Amino acid sequence: MLLSVDLNCDMGESFGAWQMGNDAELMDYVSSVNVACGFHAGDASVIRKTVETAFKKNVRVGAHPSFPDLQGFGRRLMKMSPEEIFDIALYQIAALKGMCEAFGGRLHHVKPHGALYNQAATDETVAEALAKAVRAIDENLIFYGLANSFLISEAERIGLETASEAFADRTYQQDGTLTPRSQPNALIESIEKSCEQVLEMITARTVTATSGEKIFIRADTVCIHGDGAHALEFAREINCRLMENNVSIRAI
Repeated sequence: MLLSVDLNCDMGESFGAWQMGNDAELMDYVSSVNVACGFHAGDASVIRKTVETAFKKNVRVGAHPSFPDLQGFGRRLMKMSPEEIFDIALYQIAALKGMCEAFGGRLHHVKPHGALYNQAATDETVAEALAKAVRAIDENLIFYGLANSFLISEAERIGLETASEAFADRTYQQDGTLTPRSQPNALIESIEKSCEQVLEMITARTVTATSGEKIFIRADTVCIHGDGAHALEFAREINCRLMENNVSIRAI
């Protein structure tokens, strides 16, 4: 059976029109990107440049909304009501949608960022608020979320198309959640281990948790964090290993 997967990467997380880091090069190895919307990182110039470059490279563009937390890079939990979460998501997604349309393209998907993503994965009320914001903007947008979480089930419940996401550079707990960044071994820093995890998730539909137990996972899309110290090397090697194993890389 021919296998395929979407490789996605978080991008546009810098400031200043010409401070994009490795983003442009990373786009050569992924099929979709999640662009920061200005609440945790990114500014108008970086967002514009990232969207423009993605379209030139035929890479799908998604919105990457977060809590309004520049100082904490969106990785600090904030207490907000479902209505407030709906509003901040709606605002950010609308901005990215407008940027895409300004360059003759369209917004492809939405993937929440950081603490907002992690909270929604385990809190159905937060997940529902995010999914409703996506639907209010465009019911045809694909909702990216952690596999086997409320992000997926709540979005599907209200009729959105979803993409179950797995991570190339993060470890997993026995319950299928990501190991918190505050704990040791949350990040995978070995390219070889990352490639092994990605291939296991795609070909066997399992991931080996930190406990050693293998748990079921669906990987429609696999994330490589663009802000990682070796993001470009990870993306290049994962891309190569997938092709060597007859796994095609294509957007959903």
